[in-house]
Amino acid sequence: MPDQMFLLANLVIMVAYTAITVAIVVPVTRAGQLRSNKLAGTTAMIFFSCAVGHGLHAFTALLAAIRPGEHLAHAQPGNWFWTSAVWDTLTATVAIYYWTLRRGYGVLLDKGSIYVDPVTRHQLDEADARERAARDVAEAHRVTLATVVEHSDDAILGITPDGLITAWNHGAERVFGYTAEEVMGRSIAVVTGDESGAGKQREVMAQIRDGARSATYEARRVRKDGTPVDISLMITGIRDHTGTITGISAVARDITAAKEHAERQRAVQERTQQAQRMESLGNLAGGVAHDFNNILAIIANYTDFAIEETADRPAVQGDLIQVRTAVERATNLTRQLLTFTRGDAIQPRNVALNQALAEIEAMLERTIGEHIHLVVVPSATPLTVHADPGQLQQVLLNLAINARDAMPDGGTLVLEANHADLDGDEVNMQPPLPAGRYARLEISDTGEGMPPAVAERIFEPFFTTKPRGKGTGLGLATVYGIVTEAGGSVNLYSEPGVGTTFRIYLPLVDGPVARAVPGNGRPARPPRGDGRTVLVVEDEVALARIVTRILTDNGYRVQVATDGRQALAMYDQHGCDVLLTDVIMPEMSGPRLAELLTERQPGLPVIYMSGYSNGLLGSTHVLDGDIAFVEKPFTATDLLHKLAATGARTPAR
Repeated sequence: MPDQMFLLANLVIMVAYTAITVAIVVPVTRAGQLRSNKLAGTTAMIFFSCAVGHGLHAFTALLAAIRPGEHLAHAQPGNWFWTSAVWDTLTATVAIYYWTLRRGYGVLLDKGSIYVDPVTRHQLDEADARERAARDVAEAHRVTLATVVEHSDDAILGITPDGLITAWNHGAERVFGYTAEEVMGRSIAVVTGDESGAGKQREVMAQIRDGARSATYEARRVRKDGTPVDISLMITGIRDHTGTITGISAVARDITAAKEHAERQRAVQERTQQAQRMESLGNLAGGVAHDFNNILAIIANYTDFAIEETADRPAVQGDLIQVRTAVERATNLTRQLLTFTRGDAIQPRNVALNQALAEIEAMLERTIGEHIHLVVVPSATPLTVHADPGQLQQVLLNLAINARDAMPDGGTLVLEANHADLDGDEVNMQPPLPAGRYARLEISDTGEGMPPAVAERIFEPFFTTKPRGKGTGLGLATVYGIVTEAGGSVNLYSEPGVGTTFRIYLPLVDGPVARAVPGNGRPARPPRGDGRTVLVVEDEVALARIVTRILTDNGYRVQVATDGRQALAMYDQHGCDVLLTDVIMPEMSGPRLAELLTERQPGLPVIYMSGYSNGLLGSTHVLDGDIAFVEKPFTATDLLHKLAATGARTPAR
């Protein structure tokens, strides 16, 4: 009976230890801690070795029960006794290793162990609950922040320190035209534009990597369709807990419309200030002229008296005649001042511009000199203005003489008459004019030109760039006064080393000198662009923005380049249906650019634009006579009609 009890007890203990071993190994394995959790592994080994030891005892008891006579034989050294002893020694060794680990851990139930008592389990559950609640709040905050970022109108980008795009919101899609799928993982250079823009961006990102917290600046970037966009950028470094830069965030705001508005406001303010300055100068000059006339009247009359009283003294009389001549010269100067200030008596009447051009042509042919090639282009239709005929001739004569003086080595002088439609928003008109149809006189030369600083002051009285004794500085001031008195305006376009064009705008009138000008009403509304792509090449940024706005608002797709090389690159990337290019540009002229593009796309429609008149450009062989040409300053209607006429047979790309 004791042997049976011994057998049963060992079997029960063996099963219990085996179950404990399994209960330890299974969750440890599922938790991935079978190798890392040494304490749990050692505990399992202890129970497993104990289970095997009790299994050996149970097996010995079973043999004794089955074969009683052999019990002692199996108990001899070298048999089951030693087998059990060796296994018990192994179990003891594992137990010693277990207690060594336990002493090293400090406590039995420590981090990394899967055994937790109820009190600690409750504490851990509470900590887990608090952690989950904090994670839920943080996740909700993150989702809210991500929603705000995604729906922001500003472009928000994530960039690696090496310049690769990692985040791209809907605002970035709106500003730059690329979807997130198109740019994720690509270099930020896809939107940086030319080398100057990329260089500035590399400089700012280097500052961020070197420790700067953030950087703010304005730049020009390129949309997917090739059009430029002005943006305000804020670049901020993203750092980890060690302060190492792990990324860069960029917030870009589209300020194109704001800059256009600011530039228009600046232009309006400059025109207003110029008009106020000219008015102030006119008032000053008028007061001076009137006072001088009074003084000159006294001098002239007393000189005449002295001449009469010295008839018997020829030497004295000769001196007095010189004084009288000087008085006459001074009187002419004051008369010019009065013309500038609109204080002189005028006799306006209806004047035919073609007739005025013919008269001035006859005068200039005799006096201007053989080294000047004179070209006169009358209007194709009669143009009538209301002005003083003598003053109108004075305007043409003054401008022609100035043009001659600007061409000491010879050149071409072109006088043209035509009509122009203004929309009231033209820049550089002195003074500004309301919208309407006007007669236009253009006086162009191929002379020395003038820098902007000189052009800004050209109509001021007594301002001159001629040597001392060669000019009074009243010629162009007189022109300004005559034109404004007639209700007109002056536009000046000049470029050093190329030449100068003056445009005189005068209101059209109906009169007996010529039949009424046909088509006085506004031109018919031009057709829309229907998605045609226009490659605009213009080095004047403000004008390029105006052209872009005009064309975009009327159904055209626009690509803008500031020079010929950039235009060629844009054409290779996007192509175009029509080329609209400036004529005079640095490095590569408009005709040369058109030649290169028409080699690639025969039949490409080309429209030239220039601040110089078509007559001047044609006479100097810059352009052929049969090209499509639009003169600056042009109206939106002028440009759209010209585009419609030139590219009418070109299908949209």
